[in-house]
Amino acid sequence: MAQEYFKPVEGGLLVDVSCGSGLFSRKFAKCGIYSGVVALDFSENMLRQCYNFTKKEDPTLSNNLALVRADVARLPFPPASIDAIHAGAALHCRPSPSNARIAQPYSYLIEEEIEDLCKSCGLVDYSSKVQQSFIMFSARKP
Repeated sequence: MAQEYFKPVEGGLLVDVSCGSGLFSRKFAKCGIYSGVVALDFSENMLRQCYNFTKKEDPTLSNNLALVRADVARLPFPPASIDAIHAGAALHCRPSPSNARIAQPYSYLIEEEIEDLCKSCGLVDYSSKVQQSFIMFSARKP
């Protein structure tokens, strides 16, 4: 489903932030739509898993997949150098985790809160799609 949001940047560079074991990173690299895919995680163990899964599933994926160890709060890329950012399961990794810390178990993050957050960061063209307990959203830098 994420691919439909990335259609405008096909052929560009995609970063999978907090990629974990690289499930989505590998899918993005395998589809061949992007000029490159960066699997980014702070955990060396997660990147090692991503590397091992890539090697096991399809060693040729490494031609289009770079593994980068970095903190999500200090991304090591120049301004305006990335075409798409995927953060599928990374909301808990944001630099200001106070909301997650104070939330009760089974609390909710409302879709409107995500839109407000995007707007406060200067992003435009917000769109979202709610499917069961998942919210797919996109916003773009003007």
